[in-house]
Amino acid sequence: MTYKIWTVVMIQDGDKVLLLDRKHDDFKGFLPPGGRVDFPESFVEGAIREVKEETGLEVSNLVFKGISEFVNLSTNKRYMMMNYWTKDFKGELLDNPPEGEIHWININKAKELPMQEDTKLRFDLFFEPGTFEIQTIWNNEENAPEDIKIKKI
Repeated sequence: MTYKIWTVVMIQDGDKVLLLDRKHDDFKGFLPPGGRVDFPESFVEGAIREVKEETGLEVSNLVFKGISEFVNLSTNKRYMMMNYWTKDFKGELLDNPPEGEIHWININKAKELPMQEDTKLRFDLFFEPGTFEIQTIWNNEENAPEDIKIKKI
C-alpha cells in the first residue's frame, strides 16, 4: 500500500479567498495553496510551510476542516488531503509565485472559475460548521471516480 499526504489551506479575508491559478501537471485550475507533507513534519507544519512557499504569506490559527482522499484499489494507492481554513495571515504575496498566479476571489464567484471537480466538491464545506470526510474510490480503467462518499461530521 502506498500512502501520500497533502494539505490545502483556504485563506479567507472578508468575502474573498486566496486561490492559485495553477497551469501545470495534473492539478490545473483554481485551488487553495498547499502541497505534500514532508516526512517527518506534522500536517499543520506542512500546511504552513506550503502556504509560505507558494504565496509568501505566513498563516496561523489553522482550523481543521476535514479529510478528502482518493483510494485506487487497482494500484493499492491512497492519497489523503488534510483540509484547513484560516482568516489569520501576515506578509506580502510573492511577485512570481512558483505554482501559478495568486488571486483574491469572491467566495460566491469562485466555483464559476476553472476548478477541478474535487476542489469544487470540497469548496463550500470549508465555510460550513463542523468537519467533513470525502472518500473517492478511483476507477483505474475509466480514469475517473467510481464512487464518492461525503460525510459531514
